[in-house]
Amino acid sequence: MAILGAAALFVLIAIMGAVIGLRVWVRPQEAIERVTGTVPTHEELPVHPSLVFHDLVKKLGNVMPVNPKDAGVIQRRMIRAGIRNENAMKIFYGSKILLAVIFPIVMVLAVAKSEADPANKVMAILAAAAAGFFGPNEYINIKARRRQKEIRRGLPNSLDLLVVCVESGLGLDQAMVQVAKDLEQAHPEISEEFALVNFELKAGKRRIDSLRNLAERTNVDDLKKLVAVLIQADRFGTGVAQSLRAHSDFMRVQARQVAEEKAAKLGVKLVFPIFFCILPSLFVVTVGPMVVRIINDLLPMMNSI
Repeated sequence: MAILGAAALFVLIAIMGAVIGLRVWVRPQEAIERVTGTVPTHEELPVHPSLVFHDLVKKLGNVMPVNPKDAGVIQRRMIRAGIRNENAMKIFYGSKILLAVIFPIVMVLAVAKSEADPANKVMAILAAAAAGFFGPNEYINIKARRRQKEIRRGLPNSLDLLVVCVESGLGLDQAMVQVAKDLEQAHPEISEEFALVNFELKAGKRRIDSLRNLAERTNVDDLKKLVAVLIQADRFGTGVAQSLRAHSDFMRVQARQVAEEKAAKLGVKLVFPIFFCILPSLFVVTVGPMVVRIINDLLPMMNSI
């Protein structure tokens, strides 16, 4: 029975890996469109396992009841994570249901022949179900934090380039477009956000509204400060180049202060690694030979006396 359970677990993991590989790497629909040069209709598309799995996840997402308030919060998190697919919400809720079913099944197969307490087995199965249900939420949060970190990292370079473009005679809108083009490879996240601001301006939105949407989409404090500076410069008629130059100097000073603060904390943070990792090995190297010599030479002499 143990061999049968292990075989079933192996088959389940293999099927999941094959489905994920077909969905992520093969992408049959894009391959068909690339070869034929046209978008085939549903009658022309072959039935492919990855497409069936994709449709299954979306159908499961449609079945699950959704609170509009929670849906709005999750949608904002998805936008901050850079996920803007129209079917993202359906896939998200469908993956929650699917993982909440698959994880307990895998856990049941894993603990079926275990000699652990039955209560612990039940807790492990419930924990697997909870991990499968709340796992997509944590994935989105991690991806959003990672994207915010990348935006925060690329903001100083984009701000310096924005200052150069504005001081060279370009308007703020054209400067954002130029920054989005120049930083497309180095910092694609902030380039995408500036490009979205340009699209909103072309769609007819006011500049203030587009900048506020930029701050709301990213939820990065440094970018919110930049948006506040641009809105004040646009509202009160001050020079945009002068405001950007002052804000760039402020951010550079702030970055230097943050680096100095981290450097000051380094000594305190090194206490525990030094105490638990370096000092024991140092004691072994320095005191160890002396202890061995005492055991080999002094103790026999004391016993002989």
